[in-house]
Amino acid sequence: MSDPTYALPTMPSAAPDEPRAPDPVSVALGNASLLGVGYLMLRRRRLALAAVVGSAVLVLRLVTTASPSYEVAVLVWWAAVVGHGWFLARGGGGRGTARRQRLVALGITLPVLLVVGLLRFDAFRIGRSVTEARESGDCARVSTAQDSVWFGHRVADAPLTARGDEAVAACDRLRTARAELSTALTGDTEAMADGFGTLASVLAKGGNEKTVEATLNGFLGRLPAKDPCDTAAVTDWLRDRGRSHDVLDRAADTAALTAPAALVGCGDDLLADDSWQQALAYYQRLLDRYPGSGLADRARKGARKATLSIELANVRSLLSGGTGTQPEYCSRPAKYSGAKPMGKGTNRALFYASDLYGTDYSDQLPGSWKAGDATDTVLVVCMGEAASGPSVETCPYRSKSSGAISYKSFTKIEIPVKVYELRTGKPVADRKIQINGTSCPSTIYAPEGTGSMYLDASTSDVRSAFRPLVVR
Repeated sequence: MSDPTYALPTMPSAAPDEPRAPDPVSVALGNASLLGVGYLMLRRRRLALAAVVGSAVLVLRLVTTASPSYEVAVLVWWAAVVGHGWFLARGGGGRGTARRQRLVALGITLPVLLVVGLLRFDAFRIGRSVTEARESGDCARVSTAQDSVWFGHRVADAPLTARGDEAVAACDRLRTARAELSTALTGDTEAMADGFGTLASVLAKGGNEKTVEATLNGFLGRLPAKDPCDTAAVTDWLRDRGRSHDVLDRAADTAALTAPAALVGCGDDLLADDSWQQALAYYQRLLDRYPGSGLADRARKGARKATLSIELANVRSLLSGGTGTQPEYCSRPAKYSGAKPMGKGTNRALFYASDLYGTDYSDQLPGSWKAGDATDTVLVVCMGEAASGPSVETCPYRSKSSGAISYKSFTKIEIPVKVYELRTGKPVADRKIQINGTSCPSTIYAPEGTGSMYLDASTSDVRSAFRPLVVR
């Protein structure tokens, strides 16, 4: 009898694992990376590509515009793709697979969020350094701090990094202002206007008060300039600049302290260069604007010198001009306040005749009566043409050629004179002087017939006639 055969019971074979739908949390976490990872988990490649492109476009716009509205748009987009991924994956995933999927999604998204967070924090740190540098007026530190910003910082916090860029741009404009104001120190008032215009435009944007003030202080600290006339041009412009009721108004206070020395110094330089009218204008400007200045006496003395130089130049011009031998001064006298006043004794004079034929009797006057120039004269004597004065004696003469008898009357020499005191330019005498002499010489040289002749005046006769004009 054969043994019975036994067989093990067959167990139903286990069905192979079916793929499960991704876990909604995993998909949401994957999409939170903004790289479309959640959509890839759902095998939605087109959605993943759209998510990446949309994220890239928004981030690019955010970086290029630095507009807070785009920063909000990125957050809305982020929330939208996270929520959309959750919605698409609802009801999927088992416990084991969900855990693995979540770990994968978190492994991708967490580094992205961590990098963004760290970059945002670093951007905040840089922004704070930029702000501190601006508030201390240190443009060099502003630029140094902002130089550490790169593309990652701009993605993480575009508006904050853009404010840093604005600070650097403001400092660049302030460098332009410094260059313009440096040019202004040469007396270029157009550059001065440009420089202050640049400062005002930078100041108009908030947060730049300290950097503008530092730039202004640097400029004001370079006053006075090397050339006092350049300094005067700068201080005049600053004085006349309208008030803007901000830090730039401090420049007028500095100008008020610097201007007196600049005005006097410029006046002195111009006086030394014989630019008397300009020198006088600078001295007078100081006396008008700063009458209480300690330099007022110096300005008054300089103004006096300039005035005397102007008067002297004018008098010399009038004394050298005119037609014939009589200068323009005789018809248009002017004063020279530096001349000596007329007084007792001999008053030295300049003598001018109008006779074109050489009857200038001043040649016979003593040298002690004559001045060499306007600087050492007291009087200006203008002589008119000599004419016959009163008759003194009439004598008969026989012509040697014809034997005829004729009578000749001998008259005094009469000369109209005008005498001016140079110090005042006013006339002190306007009359006719008469020169005596001898009459009826034994022989005369004259045409036949009755007529008149001048007396034969000696040097002493001429001096006697002119003496009352110059000797008091």
